[in-house]
Amino acid sequence: MARILLGVSGGIAAYKAVELVRLATGAGHSVRVVQTPASLNFVGRASFEGVTGAPVLVEEFEADPARGAFPGDPASDHSPISHLELVARADVLVVAPASANTLAKLAAGLADNLLTSAALANTGPLVIAPAMNGRMYEHPATQANLELLRSRGARIVDPGRGRLASKGEWGVGRLAEPAEILGVVEEVLPGERFTPHSLDGLRVLVTAGGTREPIDSVRFIGNRSSGRMGLALAEQAARRGADVTLIAANVTLPRPAGIEELTVETTAELEAAVRERFPASDVLIMAAAPADFRAAAPADGKLPREGGDGFVLELESTPDVVAGAAADRRPGQTVIGFAAEHGEGAVERGRAKLSRKGLDAVVVNDISRPEIGFDSAENEVTIVLADGEREVGRRPKAEVAVAILDEVERLRAHAAAPTTVEPEP
Repeated sequence: MARILLGVSGGIAAYKAVELVRLATGAGHSVRVVQTPASLNFVGRASFEGVTGAPVLVEEFEADPARGAFPGDPASDHSPISHLELVARADVLVVAPASANTLAKLAAGLADNLLTSAALANTGPLVIAPAMNGRMYEHPATQANLELLRSRGARIVDPGRGRLASKGEWGVGRLAEPAEILGVVEEVLPGERFTPHSLDGLRVLVTAGGTREPIDSVRFIGNRSSGRMGLALAEQAARRGADVTLIAANVTLPRPAGIEELTVETTAELEAAVRERFPASDVLIMAAAPADFRAAAPADGKLPREGGDGFVLELESTPDVVAGAAADRRPGQTVIGFAAEHGEGAVERGRAKLSRKGLDAVVVNDISRPEIGFDSAENEVTIVLADGEREVGRRPKAEVAVAILDEVERLRAHAAAPTTVEPEP
C-alpha cells in the first residue's frame, strides 16, 4: 500500500479526480487530498472526504484534524505544519488535474497556496496530469513549463484529445483517464509496486478491439468494439504483477504503460498473433471482438458505385480464434472468452459457448443496452463458469476487469489445488 497525496486544482476535470481516488483506494492505497480554492468551484470537499475517509485541506493555515496522518496511520503527537507533514509522509505527490495556472506556479517555484507549498517541499516522486483548454495547453508558455518540470524529474501524464469543456470545442487538453493516471503513479512509486503481486510470474495474453475484414481497398466489415475492456484487463493484470502482452485490433485509445503490444487488423492476423504468443502464455483473455464473417473475394481496388443498383457480397466465416486456442492448449493454461449477446437468453447462449468451445469462463454482456458494452466507459456482465455464474453489476470497465481477474485467480488456484483421495475402507 502506498500513501498518495493528491492535489486538485481548478478546472472542470476536477470531477475525474474523485474517480482517481476511488480507483486508488480500491487498489489498497491510502489517499489524502489537498484542493486549491479554485477547485472548490467544481468539486467540494465532501466528495473527496467521502471516498478517502480523511479530511480535505484547502487553506495553508487551517488545522488538519488528522494531524498529517494518512488513513490507517497514527496521527502526530503535535499539530504539524500541513504542507510539510503531508509530503513528508506521502510516497508520491500527484497533481490531477493540473491547470495552466498551477503548472506555471509549479514551474516557477511559487508557493501561494497549500498545494504549491506542499509541492515545493516535496522530495519524492511528482506526477502531474494537465487538463485545460487546448489553446492554453498548446501555448508556448505552458509547453515550456511542462518541459521544465520534466527536466526536474516530474512525470507528466499527457492529456487526451476530445470534447473540451467549452461548448463546441474539440482538441487536446482532456484530463487523462483516472486508470491511466493511477498506472503511472504506481510505476513511479519507490521500490516494488504496492499493489498485491497476485499474478507475479504469470504470462497473460489479452486481446482487445474489433477486427476489420476488407470488402475492397476502402470498405470493410467490422464492429463497434473500442477495445476499452481489453485495455482495462491488460492494465489490471499488469498491476497484479503479470507479464502482459496485448494484441490490439484497430484500437485508437491510449495504451497502458509497460505492456508489450502487437497490432493487427483482420481476424486472420489476430488468429496468427494468438497462435504465435499463446503457447508461451499462462492465461488468454479473449476480449477482442473478431468479425464473424469476411468477404469471400475482396476486391483489390475500390468497387465503383456509379451506375449500379448495388452488388451481391458473398461472405464466408472467419476462424473461431478462442475455440482454436482452447483446443490446442497445454495443461495449466487458462482461456477466458467473451460473448456479446443481444437480449433475452444471453447467459444461456454464453453457457452453451463455454461448453462448445472448451473454455474456462465466458464473460457475457448484453449489447442490446446502449448504456453499456461497445464504446462505453461502463459495462455490466455475467461471468459464466462451469460451477456457476457471477453477476457483475453496472460499473466502470476498470472495475469489471478487477472482477474478471479475480475469477481468473480463483480458477487457477482451484486447478492448482491438490486433489484429496479418500482411502478405501
